[in-house]
Amino acid sequence: MTQYSHSENSGRQERWYLRFNYFHRFLHALIIISFLGLVLTGMPLKYSHTAWAQALARYMGGIGTAGYIHRVCGAITWLYFLLHLIFAAYYILKLRDEPLGKWVFGPNSMVPWIKDLKDVVGHVLWFIGVGERPRFDRFTYWEKFDYLAVFWGVGIIGFSGLTLWFPEFFARFMPGWSFNVAIILHSDEALLAAGFIFTIHFFNTHLRPEKFPLDHVIFTGRISEEEFKHERPLEYERMLQQGKLDKIESTPPTQTSLVWARIVGFIAYGAGLVMILFIIYSALKELH
Repeated sequence: MTQYSHSENSGRQERWYLRFNYFHRFLHALIIISFLGLVLTGMPLKYSHTAWAQALARYMGGIGTAGYIHRVCGAITWLYFLLHLIFAAYYILKLRDEPLGKWVFGPNSMVPWIKDLKDVVGHVLWFIGVGERPRFDRFTYWEKFDYLAVFWGVGIIGFSGLTLWFPEFFARFMPGWSFNVAIILHSDEALLAAGFIFTIHFFNTHLRPEKFPLDHVIFTGRISEEEFKHERPLEYERMLQQGKLDKIESTPPTQTSLVWARIVGFIAYGAGLVMILFIIYSALKELH
C-alpha cells in the first residue's frame, strides 16, 4: 500500500494543490465541534444506567449542564446546515446556464450516479485481487455516502431535537404521540450516526494504511501532487487538460498547521474511538 510523505520527493520540492477552501474547512470544523459535543452530552443520557455515563455527566457539571451544552451544539449543527444550503443554492445559481446533467451529476456534484455504482463493484473486485483499482474523480462513492448520511441525519436528528427542545411550540400543531416518536428517532438515529462516524468514516478517512494515522487535508485544505495523482486521477487529468491546475496550485502546509491538524485530529477521533468502545460495552451489557 502506498505511503505518502509530506515533504520533498526524490530531491525536488513537491507541488501542492488546494482541495478544500476556507469555507469548506470552516464548516467541517463546526461539524467536528458540534458532533463531538452532541455525542459526549447525549450518550450519557441514553446510557444513564451505566457507570461511565454517570461519571462523564458529573465531569461536565451534571445532566443540567450537559443538556445546555447539547442544545448549544444543536444550534451549531443548524448553523452549518443552513450555511451549506446557502452555499448549495449559490452553486446552483452559478451553474444555472449549464446543462442540468453537468451540475447535478458532474464531477463536482455529491449526487451518486452510475459511475459510483461501477466504482463500488470495481473496488470490491480490487479488494479480492481480481480487478484494477477504480479511478476516482473529485469525490469517491464513500465520500458521497458520508455526505448524504450527514444530510439525512441532520434532517432526522435535527428536527426531532427541535420538537423536544420546544415542545410547547410544536404541541400546537403536532399530536402528543409524535413526541414519543421524536424521542425514539432522536436517540436511535444519533446512536447510528455515532457508530458510523466513529468506525466507518474514521477508517475511510484516517485509519486506512495509506493515510494512517491522520489525513490532514480537511484541516490544511492541501493535497500533494503524488496523492492527487494516486487518489483522484480523473480529476487531476481533467484539470490538467483544461489548464486549471495552476489555478489551484498552493504552498505546502506549514509545520504549524500540520501540528494543529494532528492535535485537533487526534483529539477528535481519540474521543470518538473511546465513545464507540463505551457504546459497544453498554450494548453488550444490555444483551446480558
